[in-house]
Amino acid sequence: MKPKKPQLPLKGSGGPSKSNKIRTVITAVLVVIVIAAVGFSNYNKDGLTKDNEVSFSSLVTEVKEGKISKIKENGQKLLVTTKEQPDQDKPSKYAVLPVGASATEQGLDISKVEYTAKTQSEGDSTALSLLINLGLPILIFVGFFYFISKQAGNQGNQAAMFGKSKAKLYGGDKKKVKFSDIAGNDNAKQELSEVVEFLKYPGRFKAIGAKIPKGVLLVGDPGTGKTMLAKAVAGEAEVPFFSISGSEFVEMFVGVGASRVRDLFAKAKKNSPCIIFIDEIDAVGRKRGTGTGGGHDEREQTLNQILVEMDGFEEGQNVIVLAATNRADVLDPALLRPGRFDRRTHIPLPERPDREAILKVHFKGKPLDSDVDLSALSKKTAGMSGADLANLANESAIFAARRKSKTIQNYDVTEAFERVAIGPERKSSPMTTHDKEITAYHEGGHTVVGHLLPNADPVHKVTIIPRGGAGGITWSLPENDKSYHSVKDLKDVLARLMGGREAESIIFGEGNVTTGAGNDLVKASSLARDMVVEYGMSPKMKNVALQEEGDQTGHIGSSRVPYSDKVAVEIDEEVRVLLNEATRRAQKILSSNLKFLEKLKDELLKKETLDEKDINRILKDAKAPKEVLLT
Repeated sequence: MKPKKPQLPLKGSGGPSKSNKIRTVITAVLVVIVIAAVGFSNYNKDGLTKDNEVSFSSLVTEVKEGKISKIKENGQKLLVTTKEQPDQDKPSKYAVLPVGASATEQGLDISKVEYTAKTQSEGDSTALSLLINLGLPILIFVGFFYFISKQAGNQGNQAAMFGKSKAKLYGGDKKKVKFSDIAGNDNAKQELSEVVEFLKYPGRFKAIGAKIPKGVLLVGDPGTGKTMLAKAVAGEAEVPFFSISGSEFVEMFVGVGASRVRDLFAKAKKNSPCIIFIDEIDAVGRKRGTGTGGGHDEREQTLNQILVEMDGFEEGQNVIVLAATNRADVLDPALLRPGRFDRRTHIPLPERPDREAILKVHFKGKPLDSDVDLSALSKKTAGMSGADLANLANESAIFAARRKSKTIQNYDVTEAFERVAIGPERKSSPMTTHDKEITAYHEGGHTVVGHLLPNADPVHKVTIIPRGGAGGITWSLPENDKSYHSVKDLKDVLARLMGGREAESIIFGEGNVTTGAGNDLVKASSLARDMVVEYGMSPKMKNVALQEEGDQTGHIGSSRVPYSDKVAVEIDEEVRVLLNEATRRAQKILSSNLKFLEKLKDELLKKETLDEKDINRILKDAKAPKEVLLT
């Protein structure tokens, strides 16, 4: 067993440095001098203020008129006592003696008053005043200049550090992540285990003439565990792990990103074998030539430097670059060619067995009640990522703690699941009786149509309580995970989406249809257009790729449509045909099941929320007309 390397204290951890102490002392001295100056400037033995000042010419006139009894010279001040004031021992006002001549030379007739010239101590006071008025500004200026020069030195040090990489180094004494710590993603772990072999046993591959891949790109939706898998590769291989986000390379100053890339790869080579992990690489790795700098902006220079550094790996250095993105379609082709990112590992959303395993990991250590069925919960969470499931477990614990419960019960898990999936309840939102009735009919329309169409997902719950941004919710969940959807599936979804609006139209009349169907129409129109343009599910447009071409980088003018204006009109017509067909099917189903729509409405007004058992009970005898069923 190797002895542990002693931990050296961080620079500056033993207390303030000498330069900092000197700076602190100088700052304190300056503060004291400023306070003293303010005190001296505000101190007057005679008790006179600026309001008591008169002009020297006025004083000369008053002396001539015989209004003044005493004048005392105090530096440049002439302290004046008038004959009218009762207290002859204190001056009532003052004038400032002009510089360059005595009072008599300036025209003041001192023979008519009791005049006292300045004394030696008063001269000292004048000297002190000059010191304060002249010396203090000089001292403050010198101090200010000193701090400016020190700040400039610090800026120089900061500039030297500006081009350094911000990558975080993981490893050492920290707890390492292993593949066993990650639930699900078995295929991805199998692919990445080869990278571990490359790092642990490079000689095995060199002996047979195989080259170790330079880069591996992890592609997947947000929250699928790309970063965690990268850390697990480092943990399994027991090598240093440098982690940085793509956005941390780019600054407003030209050349900083490239400098940071060079610094990062230099550190990695010194610590080889090791892993460099660049999260959200699409921040710097987008296709070149689409930026605002004409191909010479800071982002593109950073990307160019990454390409150069990956080409510069020498044999035997054993540095592998892992990168993660959810937008592999926008990456520059030069980044994806062999010799750079040689491999691409897809990390999909977890399937049902994986979701159950992930839920068990995140509920581990939390006191679960015996009524909580994680297997059933995994069935309902189709489409959720690992991050979503982690949030679900945390929200469940929060709900339980809020109820002051010692265990997490099924109620808490259900509430958390609904909060994560469809948003929190807004019970405080005011709704009139009429609005509630409209909402009940609207959601009832969705429910009846969705329940009776065989290819639509079963309705899990319906509520007229506002949730998220919606006034009511009809919530459908798939029975099983699906990789593909047929034309029948999507047409039944369209009909269900149109069911709410059609229910309003049947009950209240076409002229009284509300804005509540706005979101339904947006979803239906988008799905219908995808069916025509992307999936080729239109009789007139099948077997033709009509989706927009382009780099999808979001830059203005980057996309173009691969069809004529005439075809665009035909696409709009086909979309309208699909929506009209869905509307007719929804209308026929509701017209033939009005009594069941009324029952649903009454139950919703009474209970506000109905679950799947309630829906099945109310619609047990409802049937869809044969002409609306797709063959």
